[in-house]
Amino acid sequence: MLSVSNLSVQFGKRILFDEVNTAFTQGNCYGIIGANGAGKSTFLKILSGAMDPTSGSVHLEPGKRMSVLEQNHYAYDEYTVLEAVIMGNKPLHKIKTEMDEIYAKPDFNDADGERVGVLQVEFEEMNGWNADSDAASMLSNLGIKEDLHYTKMADVDNKQRVRVLLAQALFGNPDVLIMDEPTNDLDYETISWLEYFLANYDNTVIVVSHDRHFLDAVCTHISDIDFSKINHFSGNYTFWYESSQLAAKQRAQQNKKAEEKKKELQEFIARFSANVAKSKQATSRKKMIDKLNIEEIKPSSRRYPAIIFDRDREAGDQILNIEGLSASVDGDTLFKDVDINLAKGDKVVVFSKDSRATTAFYQIINGKIAADSGKHAWGVTTSQSYLPSDNSEYFKSDLTLVDWLRQWATTEEEREEVYIRGFLGKMIFSGEEALKKCDVLSGGEKVRCMLSRMMMTRANVLMLDEPTNHLDLESITAFNNSLKNFKGTLLFTTHDHEFAQTVGNRVIELTPNGVIDRHMTFDEYMGDKKVKELRNKMYS
Repeated sequence: MLSVSNLSVQFGKRILFDEVNTAFTQGNCYGIIGANGAGKSTFLKILSGAMDPTSGSVHLEPGKRMSVLEQNHYAYDEYTVLEAVIMGNKPLHKIKTEMDEIYAKPDFNDADGERVGVLQVEFEEMNGWNADSDAASMLSNLGIKEDLHYTKMADVDNKQRVRVLLAQALFGNPDVLIMDEPTNDLDYETISWLEYFLANYDNTVIVVSHDRHFLDAVCTHISDIDFSKINHFSGNYTFWYESSQLAAKQRAQQNKKAEEKKKELQEFIARFSANVAKSKQATSRKKMIDKLNIEEIKPSSRRYPAIIFDRDREAGDQILNIEGLSASVDGDTLFKDVDINLAKGDKVVVFSKDSRATTAFYQIINGKIAADSGKHAWGVTTSQSYLPSDNSEYFKSDLTLVDWLRQWATTEEEREEVYIRGFLGKMIFSGEEALKKCDVLSGGEKVRCMLSRMMMTRANVLMLDEPTNHLDLESITAFNNSLKNFKGTLLFTTHDHEFAQTVGNRVIELTPNGVIDRHMTFDEYMGDKKVKELRNKMYS
């Protein structure tokens, strides 16, 4: 349906893609992955025609329609919400616009009548008469209430705007759907709806996302950008990750017999296939993992940071006690009457529909701001380390990374350049990268530096406010695995579903009318009927 022939992309001396030949077929969902800078977003722009390759071509089967999730959130400000959605089907909207213009003419004549007749036939063939109701239904499914459907896009807030643009991309059942980070700025409920929608979508989907749960829920194939090429692998992200790790381990085992390696791979595929058979992809995506081949399993060139959180000492039983804590901003109550007693080993998903609430909570218990009322007390044996969602205050100097990290060294050994360089090297700052100035770092590099700082403090309580922001899939995966193994106490807020589900053993939700506190996994919490009823009450 959509094919790429001899595609090359080069910026100066840097080659992103070199003679790429590949195809995307009907009914499959392809998750595009690759290290930061590999060219994921560039590739989507080339597929959609927004950017020209250095050489080669992209071919879409005649008569097929492509839709792209709009990245410019302000492109449709002059239109109503409903019209912005319908504009997702450009041929349909073009016909509708022409008919409206003809009907509005003061000197309507016979030629106009004939033209309208032709347009009406085309419009009906495209199910145009149901366009308004179809668009309204999709908006409602995405949480955009009917009273906003005729509001100008300029007058809706950014979170609603993102959902409208998502509805626009999905509208009219496009043959090829291209989406770059579609889960950004969406809440868990909307992401779940989108996962279900795409898992049941019969056409071709090509998506870039850092959300592993989302990739696992919707993808039939992973398209890996590596060594300036693109290779498709059957299965979702977890299968690709685990199989590439297995292949890398086997490559390192030079003395292991080929027969033993083959048996290990076959057992891995059988185990994964059995898990997939129980998942929603098996019934929803008809072509989900039609076959998994040993030949497809190859080691990746990816570099994963070594994220390991050690503790100087184990904390006692008293971790954190909070009584009657309340906070507001600009007259809005963020949370109130919060009573919490943390136990040793708790890994708490701190959750709220309002991100200002969770951020204020961390700032209060870290002494950055004062609460409206209430108090909190840390146990005397605890030591805390905090990763804020906004880390800009830490990177205002022009120190090199070596000197920057040295600020948190506590021993003479840790202050040695050799030690710090080794530490930074594990976090993928090798060679001259360790001498970069800290005020010129990218968002992902800053977070890796903050994680290095946290590891050096060896705290027994970690607090993380949106820790996966700006990180690539490799860093997120390594980070996730590290926190699963962390023996201390953890408080964290994240939009990464996999992170929340696989790390947390307790959920604390902050609401304007109190707190909900449950010892359960995140999926159990979100699926619990009694919790749902209570949440609706707390936010009303």
